[in-house]
Amino acid sequence: MFSHLKKIDWGLTTIALLLTGVGFLAIYSSCLNDGNFFDLEKQIVFAAIGFIVMLVISFFDWRILKESSFILILYFTGILLIAGLFFFAPITRGIKGWYKIAGISFNPVEPIKLIIIILLAKYFSKRHIEMYNFKHILISATYIAIPAALIFFQPDMGSVLILSALWVGVLIISGIKIKHFLILVLVGILIASLGWMFLLKPYQKERIVNFITPESQPLEGGWNQRQAKIAIGSGGFLGKGIGKGSQTQYGFLPEVKTDFAFSALAEETGFVGISIIFLLFSGLIWKIILIALKAKSNFPRLFGIGFAILIFTQVVIHTCVNIGICPVIGLPLPFISYGGSNLISVFLGLGILQSIKTRQ
Repeated sequence: MFSHLKKIDWGLTTIALLLTGVGFLAIYSSCLNDGNFFDLEKQIVFAAIGFIVMLVISFFDWRILKESSFILILYFTGILLIAGLFFFAPITRGIKGWYKIAGISFNPVEPIKLIIIILLAKYFSKRHIEMYNFKHILISATYIAIPAALIFFQPDMGSVLILSALWVGVLIISGIKIKHFLILVLVGILIASLGWMFLLKPYQKERIVNFITPESQPLEGGWNQRQAKIAIGSGGFLGKGIGKGSQTQYGFLPEVKTDFAFSALAEETGFVGISIIFLLFSGLIWKIILIALKAKSNFPRLFGIGFAILIFTQVVIHTCVNIGICPVIGLPLPFISYGGSNLISVFLGLGILQSIKTRQ
């Protein structure tokens, strides 16, 4: 046991815990105004569970995921749980995305992202020399299309984008042909066009229009991003201090614990604080990629790169929404935004990485 613990990448773990600590700080600040720290207490419990899960998973041999059909069972279970949201989940912030059980919310979309990475790594690690065959691309697309379609109608556009980015990223790493990639781009443009005409709801179209012309409705659809920009700009170099941000503390900035966590931190910790956060994320992603590159077979390489893509895309999209260069889509900032489903899922992913690391 002790020899195993010595092999764990404690540098990677430390960075993850530091980012989680930043999340505690952000949630603490958001709780100051009403004096209710229950969300902070829950997040600490979620983090403790996530850390324990990471350690436990690290003791299991990652080859089980590649060689058994267990991951398919998890995949179809995840699909059923996502489908069940339409019937059993209450509407929260306009989305049927969380089961409510004994006061605890559970979002099955977060673990399905990790399951998709494992499934794609399993599929392409066995067929990497057959990537010239377009049918493998189409088959892999079905793994994404089923959960993406269900998630789209919740509606949760942010998670749909993440799943799409995961698929494209793993395809590129697996060695997709350029002509096949161009075909996918054209199909993507066609689907986006049809989606705009027939699938997007009016409020989703409004978000995109408000993103393009935010000044047209400053008190309506463009309000959130305007307040986010004000918060970021007012933070300056050193920030206003924890608990002293006017946008964060007085309710001008919405969803400060989740969708706009970046803006809240920028206001209260300034350029210095945000720079430290980006350095931590950069270090985390770099260490994940190093573990992937040192792996001796395709499955752990593809899983590691896929997990790095998951973290990277969520950070980029969350940040872009907050600074106003993406339409508003609800997407958590990994380790930092409030929520047990996301936090435990990323620690679970780290546990698989640690299993790979300790068996290299």
